[in-house]
Amino acid sequence: MPSTDPDRLERIVAEARRNADLRSRGYRERALKLFPWICARCGREFTRANLSQLTVHHRDHDHDNNPSDGSNWELLCIYCHDNEHQREIEAQQGNTSLANRVRPATHTPFAELDKLLNKD
Repeated sequence: MPSTDPDRLERIVAEARRNADLRSRGYRERALKLFPWICARCGREFTRANLSQLTVHHRDHDHDNNPSDGSNWELLCIYCHDNEHQREIEAQQGNTSLANRVRPATHTPFAELDKLLNKD
């Protein structure tokens, strides 16, 4: 029976953490380029000063599902993101109360931007 090499195990764990970090940075950077810096739930706007509080949420909860069009992502502030995952946990436990549901923001601040930019 082969002996366990503790250094090998540490290298494997460190590599897995590096890979997860790289994957996370990749889709986060792409999402921040694709979408306006606004929380999709509460509508809070973000600037470079507080951008670290804006997170990328995977709608299907699969962090490996990262289509280039961003269709599986939405930007959520840290509070709404935590709330979304808490709602998922509660739903798995059978709590589907309508009182706990948060409606997404309906305001689209950039809806007519293309028309303003294309004025001659």
